[in-house]
Amino acid sequence: MKIRSDILRTYQSVHTWTGITAGLLLFIGFFAGALTMFSSAINDWATPPDYQLPQVEPGQHDVLLQQVLSSNQEALKGISVSFEEASSPISWYGHGSARGFSMDDQVWHATLNEQGDVITELRHVNELSMLVDYLHRSAGIIGELGHDQAGVYVLGIAAFLYFIAIVSGVIFLLPSLVKSFFALRKEKGANRFWLDSHNLVGIASLPFHIIIAVTVIVFSFHDLFYGGLSQVYGDKPMFGGGEAHEEVQYELKDLPSLDEIKQAALTYAPGYEVKSISLSRLTTEHPSATVMIVSERTLMRGPHNDYIFMNPFTLEINSSSVTSDHGQQGVWGAIVTSFFGLHFGSYGGELGRWLYFVMGLGGAFLFYSGNLIWLEKRRKKQSIDQSRSSHFMANLTIGVTLGCAIGLAGTFAASKWLTLADWNINIAYMWVYYTLFLSTMAGSFIIGAARFSIIGLNLFIALCIMIPLNSMIALVLPSIGIWIPNSVADFGIEMGAIGFALAAYYALHRARQRVYEGEINSIWYCPKMSKLSHAQSRVA
Repeated sequence: MKIRSDILRTYQSVHTWTGITAGLLLFIGFFAGALTMFSSAINDWATPPDYQLPQVEPGQHDVLLQQVLSSNQEALKGISVSFEEASSPISWYGHGSARGFSMDDQVWHATLNEQGDVITELRHVNELSMLVDYLHRSAGIIGELGHDQAGVYVLGIAAFLYFIAIVSGVIFLLPSLVKSFFALRKEKGANRFWLDSHNLVGIASLPFHIIIAVTVIVFSFHDLFYGGLSQVYGDKPMFGGGEAHEEVQYELKDLPSLDEIKQAALTYAPGYEVKSISLSRLTTEHPSATVMIVSERTLMRGPHNDYIFMNPFTLEINSSSVTSDHGQQGVWGAIVTSFFGLHFGSYGGELGRWLYFVMGLGGAFLFYSGNLIWLEKRRKKQSIDQSRSSHFMANLTIGVTLGCAIGLAGTFAASKWLTLADWNINIAYMWVYYTLFLSTMAGSFIIGAARFSIIGLNLFIALCIMIPLNSMIALVLPSIGIWIPNSVADFGIEMGAIGFALAAYYALHRARQRVYEGEINSIWYCPKMSKLSHAQSRVA
C-alpha cells in the first residue's frame, strides 16, 4: 500500500505529539487498570482473616435479617445480605455509603453465634483496590470537579488524544506493516528495537486499545452525553423502566423471604447466580431490592456482576442490567452495558480477566516505549550534551512510570503492617502511595533519569519481594499480628509480586548495560561513580 510521504509525515507528527502529550497519564491508567482485574482478590488479600464475621447456615439469613432490622433503625435505610462464604452474612453502612468515592466509610457487620444471638461489629472498609481503581480512573490527579474526580475528566481528554494517536499510528504504519510486523531488529540500534516493540504490541492489541479509548471517553463525559440525549427523550427514561407504580406503605412483616427474592431474580435471569441482595428504604413508599447476579457467559454491566432492581414486597422487576432475552433495558441501556462490559472485561471468566491483565500491562509498555522512541529520535548523536527538553522528558518518564510502580508496590508491602494500628487504613494507603510517588519523582529530577532508573528498579524489586516476605514473617512469628495467605487467590497476589520482581530484575540488568556500557552520547549514559572519581583524579 502506497501513501504519499508528506501525508505519512503529517500522521507521524500527529501520532507522536498526541502520544507524548497523553502517554504518561495513560501509563498510570493502564498499569493500575491491569491490577483492577483482580480487585476482589486484592481486597481479600489485604483484609485480616477476622475482618469478616462467620457466614451463617443456609436458611438462617432470614432469621438474622429480621433481628437486625427490628433492632437497628439505620439498617432500614440500606442493608446488604451476602451469600458468599468469605463475606459477613449481613452488613450495612454506619458512616458513608456504597456510592461515590470515600475513604472514611464504616460498615456494621452482623452474624449469629451458636446460641442464635446477633453479633455486630463496626469496622472501617478496607479497600486496597479502591486506591488502585482511583489511579486507574483519575491517574492519581487530586481534586474534584462537580461530583467526580478532576482526574477522570483529564483522563477522558487523554483518551481522546489516545484515540487520535491510534488512528494516526495505524495509517502511518500501513505501508510497512506486513514486512515489519514481527520484526524485532536489535542489531539496528536501540531506537529501531523500541520502535519495533512498540509497533508489535500496538498492532497485536489494536482492537483492545480502540475499545478502551472509546469507553474511557464515554465514561469520562457520560453526563454530557446523557444531557444531550435527554433533550431528545424528554421525560421518557432512556434505559427502560420508569413506569409509574402505586405508592404503598409496606410493613416489615410482609417482606417475602430471601429465597423468594432470589427465585424471582433467577426466573428473570436464568443462568445467573445470586451473590447478594441489598434492601433499601424498606419502610417508605419506594422500597427497593438490588440483586447482584453473576454470569461468566454474558457481558455484565459492573466489573464483576449484573444487577436486577425490584420491589422487595411485590417482587416486581423495575429494571436491570441484564442483556439476555429477559432483560428490559431498552436500546440505550444495552449499549451502555456493552460499553461497561467491554471496558471491564467482565466476561470470559478467569481467562478473560488474565487477557485484559496482560493487555493492560502491554498498554502501559506502549506508552513507556513511545516516550523512549521520542527521546532516541531527538538524541544529538554528535554531542555528549543533550537538550534540556530531552533531560526533562527523560526525568519525567522515569519519575512517573517508576513512581506509579513503586508507589503501588510500597502500598501493597505496607498493607498488612498498616492494619496493626488504629487508623483509617484507606487514608494510610493514600499517604504511602503519594509519599513514594512524589519521592520517586523528586529523585528522578535530582539524581537524573539514567542513574535513578537503577536506584528505582532496585527499590521496586525490594518492595515486591517484601510482599511474600511479610507472609513468611507471619508464618514464623504468628503473634506479631499479620497473617499468611489463606486462599488460592491470596497466593496468586504474592506470586504476582514475585513475577513483577523478576521482570524488574531483567529490566534492571538491561538498564545497567544501557547506563554504564551504552553509547556516551545517549541521554541514558552515566558512568559509574568509581569510574567518574578515577577520571577526575587523573585530570587533577
